Amino acid sequence: MIVQNISNDRKTTDLTYTVPKDEFDNAKGLMDKLSDSLSYENLIVDSNIAKISIVGVGMRSNAGVASQMFDVLSKNNINIDVISTSEIKISVLINKELTEKALNTLHEHFELGNIN
Repeated sequence: MIVQNISNDRKTTDLTYTVPKDEFDNAKGLMDKLSDSLSYENLIVDSNIAKISIVGVGMRSNAGVASQMFDVLSKNNINIDVISTSEIKISVLINKELTEKALNTLHEHFELGNIN
């Protein structure tokens, strides 16, 4: 997942990206090594996240899937830290401790069965 947005100061850009867990140390080391040439203000790392995605070409013809996903997570007190969407995929980053709860509530809502 890669998400870019303008910062609150409107002068800089925030860039959020995810890497596989087994690449975390390599990615952090590379960012530290490139800090001068990239001239970033600060690097914030968070290994306590999980990425949850809804994927399917049927989303093109079924309006409201993203809204339903956000509503289900909100009603279950699961905060979304980052959202990324495309025509056929919605991905969110949440607190890793809430992964099972998020998956179970989404599976139930979209009638996919329980993950256990």
